[in-house]
Amino acid sequence: MRFIGQILPVDGYVVRFRGSLNYHYAISLTHLYQPLIGTIPVMLYQTLLHELELETDHSPKTHHTLMSYLNLPLDEIYKARRKLEAIGLLSAFKKEKDGTTIFTYELQSPFSPRGFFQDAMLSQLLFHQIGDQKFHQLKQHFFAEKDEQPGEEVTASFHDVFETFTPELEVVEQMEPEPKAIEGNTDFSWLEHTLKQRMIPVRKVLTPENRRLLSQMQLLYGLDTYEVEKALLWALTETNELNAEEFKAACHDIFKTKNHSQSVKLTEKKTPVQPAGEELNEPQTKEEKLIRQLETMSPKELLEDLSSGHEASEQDLKLIRDVMTSQGLSAPVMNVLIHYVLLQSNMKLSKAYVEKIASHWSRAKLKTAREAMEFAKKEREKYVKKAKSRPISPRNQKREVIPDWFKESKQKTSEAAKTDQPVIDLDKEIRELEAILSQRNRKNNHYQG
Repeated sequence: MRFIGQILPVDGYVVRFRGSLNYHYAISLTHLYQPLIGTIPVMLYQTLLHELELETDHSPKTHHTLMSYLNLPLDEIYKARRKLEAIGLLSAFKKEKDGTTIFTYELQSPFSPRGFFQDAMLSQLLFHQIGDQKFHQLKQHFFAEKDEQPGEEVTASFHDVFETFTPELEVVEQMEPEPKAIEGNTDFSWLEHTLKQRMIPVRKVLTPENRRLLSQMQLLYGLDTYEVEKALLWALTETNELNAEEFKAACHDIFKTKNHSQSVKLTEKKTPVQPAGEELNEPQTKEEKLIRQLETMSPKELLEDLSSGHEASEQDLKLIRDVMTSQGLSAPVMNVLIHYVLLQSNMKLSKAYVEKIASHWSRAKLKTAREAMEFAKKEREKYVKKAKSRPISPRNQKREVIPDWFKESKQKTSEAAKTDQPVIDLDKEIRELEAILSQRNRKNNHYQG
């Protein structure tokens, strides 16, 4: 139901094509792409493609045309279009003209079979979708000619045949674009720091090709950066070169361990269903805004923001990396832990304190910043109740610093102050923290704008 209304039957559309079709494009669509996205998206792609041949003018058609061609409701067509966009076969553009909505559907050329198998993410998805035997049959078919030895290379080079000269006006020929590759987001600054710590040449390991491989595998298997780091270090050879196959196998093993040996399948992302009349709003309270920030930034970025933009120390980064690796904490949960410990320990990261909390939160299997905050609040309530039952000794009184989201209401705080350790008012420090994070948001918005 969530797709209904995204496009209307009266909305117009025009088709464009970018690049050129490779010789085996039909085989790629039916035997390589179709297992991943299904038959309807492939039918939609071929219908739009052949419409270009039938097009006598460039006037927009309505989506009624597609509904008639495919004999499908419009919401199914919209779902198929989104899958084509996600897999890199179509780009969609929307504009308003004379009170009418017009979409431009720009088709992208599919990978050739050889190019498909050379793309790490798509080939891995196909492997998990159709199984080991069928996958290797297809791959062997398309790569069979590679095993033949063509003989000694005798191809003439450009300079063997042509003379070069410098023209008066340099003309740069526009190359045909490569098919889109699917990539995710990887914190390469974290990985660079790890490699430098281990005296491993960064440029040799994090080549553009390897960066793309790391990004794709992280997106495919839903890995955290520390898990990508673990797989990367495992797959490095003695000469500090990345073995791509060992890296992919390591990522898959980590995925199976996390997900109890479940298989990787390409499924449509589910979005939460909102009650009628309710819209997704921006976070309003300070706690919601803080949660949003801690969910989207890396621990390294948080440390740098809290130190007024200065680089995080190697000692702090090593501590965080070791804790995340050993305890399996996600980045948002680690951010909450850092936030709390810094305010508790006068802006210092105490190794023993961090490890103690991390092991506790790891056993609780916390995954998000919100879960970590709620869990910390519940633990605080238990601590306060327990403290009420024992007498207070002046020697045992200790000052405690807590973040905004960790504070109780004024009434509970005043009651706790009578029976428990006194809570210091750190409004100034907390306001500074909020100002730092707000300044970071403004910078991000400026760059995005």
